Amino acid sequence: MAKVAQHLWFAADMDAALSLYTSLIPGSAIEWTMPLPADTPSGPAGTVQLASFRLGDQRYMAIEAGPLDPFNHSFSIIVECEDQAEIDRLWSALGEGGEIEQCGWLRDRWGLCWQIVPRRLGELVRDSDPAVSKRVTEAMLKMVKLDIAGLEAAARGAAA
Repeated sequence: MAKVAQHLWFAADMDAALSLYTSLIPGSAIEWTMPLPADTPSGPAGTVQLASFRLGDQRYMAIEAGPLDPFNHSFSIIVECEDQAEIDRLWSALGEGGEIEQCGWLRDRWGLCWQIVPRRLGELVRDSDPAVSKRVTEAMLKMVKLDIAGLEAAARGAAA
Protein backbone atom coordinates (compact mmCIF):
# COMPACT_ATOMS: atom_id res chain seq x y z
CA MET A 1 0.00 0.00 0.00
CA ALA A 2 1.23 3.50 -0.79
CA LYS A 3 2.25 5.73 2.10
CA VAL A 4 0.87 9.26 2.29
CA ALA A 5 2.47 12.25 4.01
CA GLN A 6 1.86 15.98 3.96
CA HIS A 7 4.77 18.14 2.77
CA LEU A 8 5.58 21.57 4.19
CA TRP A 9 7.93 24.14 2.59
CA PHE A 10 9.66 26.47 5.03
CA ALA A 11 11.44 29.59 3.89
CA ALA A 12 13.73 29.42 6.94
CA ASP A 13 14.03 28.16 10.52
CA MET A 14 12.56 24.70 9.82
CA ASP A 15 14.46 23.06 12.69
CA ALA A 16 12.92 25.42 15.24
CA ALA A 17 9.43 24.90 13.81
CA LEU A 18 9.69 21.11 13.86
CA SER A 19 11.16 21.14 17.37
CA LEU A 20 8.22 23.20 18.62
CA TYR A 21 5.59 21.16 16.82
CA THR A 22 6.93 17.80 18.00
CA SER A 23 7.30 19.06 21.58
CA LEU A 24 3.61 20.06 21.71
CA ILE A 25 1.83 17.02 20.28
CA PRO A 26 2.13 13.71 22.20
CA GLY A 27 3.48 10.81 20.15
CA SER A 28 5.43 13.13 17.85
CA ALA A 29 9.04 12.94 16.73
CA ILE A 30 11.51 14.26 14.20
CA GLU A 31 12.56 11.12 12.36
CA TRP A 32 15.47 12.59 10.41
CA THR A 33 16.88 15.77 8.93
CA MET A 34 19.54 16.14 6.28
CA PRO A 35 21.07 18.84 4.12
CA LEU A 36 20.86 18.31 0.38
CA PRO A 37 24.23 17.51 -1.14
CA ALA A 38 26.27 20.37 -2.55
CA ASP A 39 25.90 19.15 -6.12
CA THR A 40 22.10 19.61 -6.37
CA PRO A 41 20.48 22.48 -8.28
CA SER A 42 18.19 23.37 -5.35
CA GLY A 43 20.50 25.92 -3.79
CA PRO A 44 23.99 26.59 -2.45
CA ALA A 45 25.57 23.87 -0.32
CA GLY A 46 24.10 23.77 3.18
CA THR A 47 21.14 26.03 2.36
CA VAL A 48 18.55 23.34 1.61
CA GLN A 49 17.43 20.88 4.25
CA LEU A 50 14.96 18.02 4.23
CA ALA A 51 13.17 16.42 7.19
CA SER A 52 10.72 13.69 8.06
CA PHE A 53 8.59 13.97 11.18
CA ARG A 54 5.40 12.78 12.83
CA LEU A 55 2.75 14.80 14.64
CA GLY A 56 0.74 12.25 16.60
CA ASP A 57 -0.29 9.66 14.03
CA GLN A 58 0.27 11.89 10.97
CA ARG A 59 3.38 11.74 8.77
CA TYR A 60 5.00 14.86 7.33
CA MET A 61 7.94 15.74 5.16
CA ALA A 62 9.48 19.20 5.17
CA ILE A 63 11.97 21.24 3.22
CA GLU A 64 13.74 24.46 4.09
CA ALA A 65 14.76 26.03 0.81
CA GLY A 66 14.11 29.75 0.98
CA PRO A 67 10.91 31.56 0.06
CA LEU A 68 8.58 30.10 -2.53
CA ASP A 69 4.85 30.15 -1.79
CA PRO A 70 3.76 31.19 1.70
CA PHE A 71 1.52 28.92 3.76
CA ASN A 72 -2.17 29.81 3.46
CA HIS A 73 -5.59 28.69 4.67
CA SER A 74 -5.96 26.10 1.92
CA PHE A 75 -3.85 23.83 4.13
CA SER A 76 -4.11 23.77 7.91
CA ILE A 77 -3.33 21.32 10.66
CA ILE A 78 -6.28 20.49 12.89
CA VAL A 79 -5.50 19.45 16.46
CA GLU A 80 -8.48 17.92 18.21
CA CYS A 81 -8.17 18.51 21.95
CA GLU A 82 -9.76 16.65 24.83
CA ASP A 83 -10.06 19.55 27.26
CA GLN A 84 -9.75 23.31 27.66
CA ALA A 85 -6.32 23.06 29.28
CA GLU A 86 -4.95 21.37 26.13
CA ILE A 87 -6.59 24.01 23.92
CA ASP A 88 -5.10 26.80 26.06
CA ARG A 89 -1.60 25.22 26.05
CA LEU A 90 -1.48 24.72 22.27
CA TRP A 91 -3.09 28.11 21.56
CA SER A 92 -0.49 29.88 23.63
CA ALA A 93 2.53 28.01 22.25
CA LEU A 94 1.53 28.03 18.57
CA GLY A 95 0.15 31.57 18.66
CA GLU A 96 3.31 33.09 20.16
CA GLY A 97 4.81 35.34 17.49
CA GLY A 98 2.02 34.43 15.07
CA GLU A 99 -1.45 35.73 14.29
CA ILE A 100 -4.60 34.85 16.18
CA GLU A 101 -7.67 34.36 14.00
CA GLN A 102 -11.37 33.53 14.41
CA CYS A 103 -13.09 30.20 15.10
CA GLY A 104 -10.11 28.41 16.62
CA TRP A 105 -7.70 29.29 13.79
CA LEU A 106 -4.25 30.75 14.20
CA ARG A 107 -1.07 31.17 12.19
CA ASP A 108 2.17 30.30 13.89
CA ARG A 109 5.29 32.45 13.53
CA TRP A 110 6.26 30.52 10.36
CA GLY A 111 2.88 31.28 8.80
CA LEU A 112 1.47 27.74 9.05
CA CYS A 113 -2.28 27.66 9.75
CA TRP A 114 -3.63 25.62 12.65
CA GLN A 115 -7.12 24.86 13.90
CA ILE A 116 -7.16 24.15 17.64
CA VAL A 117 -10.54 22.56 18.32
CA PRO A 118 -12.16 20.59 21.11
CA ARG A 119 -13.23 17.04 20.28
CA ARG A 120 -16.56 18.00 21.86
CA LEU A 121 -17.24 20.55 19.08
CA GLY A 122 -17.63 17.79 16.51
CA GLU A 123 -20.04 15.92 18.75
CA LEU A 124 -22.14 19.01 19.40
CA VAL A 125 -22.44 20.11 15.77
CA ARG A 126 -23.48 16.58 14.81
CA ASP A 127 -26.22 16.53 17.46
CA SER A 128 -29.44 14.91 16.25
CA ASP A 129 -31.31 18.12 17.15
CA PRO A 130 -30.68 20.67 14.38
CA ALA A 131 -31.36 23.52 16.82
CA VAL A 132 -28.44 22.38 19.02
CA SER A 133 -26.15 22.18 16.00
CA LYS A 134 -27.20 25.65 14.88
CA ARG A 135 -26.68 27.25 18.32
CA VAL A 136 -23.27 25.63 18.73
CA THR A 137 -22.16 26.66 15.25
CA GLU A 138 -23.31 30.25 15.81
CA ALA A 139 -21.49 30.37 19.16
CA MET A 140 -18.29 28.94 17.60
CA LEU A 141 -18.36 31.52 14.81
CA LYS A 142 -18.25 34.32 17.42
CA MET A 143 -15.25 32.86 19.25
CA VAL A 144 -11.57 33.41 18.65
CA LYS A 145 -10.00 30.70 20.83
CA LEU A 146 -12.66 28.01 21.20
CA ASP A 147 -14.18 27.65 24.65
CA ILE A 148 -15.71 24.30 25.56
CA ALA A 149 -17.88 25.73 28.35
CA GLY A 150 -19.30 28.33 25.96
CA LEU A 151 -20.04 25.68 23.34
CA GLU A 152 -21.75 23.48 25.95
CA ALA A 153 -23.81 26.47 27.13
CA ALA A 154 -24.87 27.17 23.55
CA ALA A 155 -25.88 23.53 23.13
CA ARG A 156 -28.13 23.82 26.20
CA GLY A 157 -29.59 27.06 24.88
CA ALA A 158 -28.05 29.08 27.71
CA ALA A 159 -26.23 32.38 27.29
CA ALA A 160 -22.47 31.85 27.17
